[in-house]
Amino acid sequence: MTDYLAAAMAMLGPAQNRHADPVAWDRLHAELGIQLPRDYRILVDAFAPIQINGHLYLSHPATERWNLGQDIRGKIQAWSDVPWDDLDLDADEDPRQLFGLDELSFGTRNGLWPIASTDRGETIFLLAGTNAPRLLVNYDETWAEHRMSFAEWLYRYLVGEDMTGPNSAAFYPGPVQLRRLPMSADERPEPWYGPDRGM
Repeated sequence: MTDYLAAAMAMLGPAQNRHADPVAWDRLHAELGIQLPRDYRILVDAFAPIQINGHLYLSHPATERWNLGQDIRGKIQAWSDVPWDDLDLDADEDPRQLFGLDELSFGTRNGLWPIASTDRGETIFLLAGTNAPRLLVNYDETWAEHRMSFAEWLYRYLVGEDMTGPNSAAFYPGPVQLRRLPMSADERPEPWYGPDRGM
């Protein structure tokens, strides 16, 4: 069985751990009322705040800019403001019907938690309150479900699988490109690359 955390880390390269702070995670978990998955925390600590392959953004709970807690709260508010019951959604557009959800809530113990996003308008949600990992991804009016860990999702995303919906692959051959997100208005971080992947 593949160790997807190790496989994803191997593609991204040595962990940076620039902002790793267990206290920041403890504060965030106390504030949210849920525990974010261990593999997700390891990847965020290793690299975030970061942009991966020009599209995928990961924030960190210990930084002032690109703060994960602020990002989650802001997206929860935006998604909660959508009048889901008033929308005339087709069955393939309604996540309640698609994934057998009793209700659609954001930031609740059994709801959806936005944990990553892309510059293409995709949002990756953790579905809380489930025994096995479940990720739901939204892009425009399309939803996709992945019953897998975040590390497996990231690995499959990076090798070019359709991980945000049909025909959504964002594959770039060669090493994975990583770019730190600027921590001040005048900072312009240069990208760097993970190890050769033979792709």
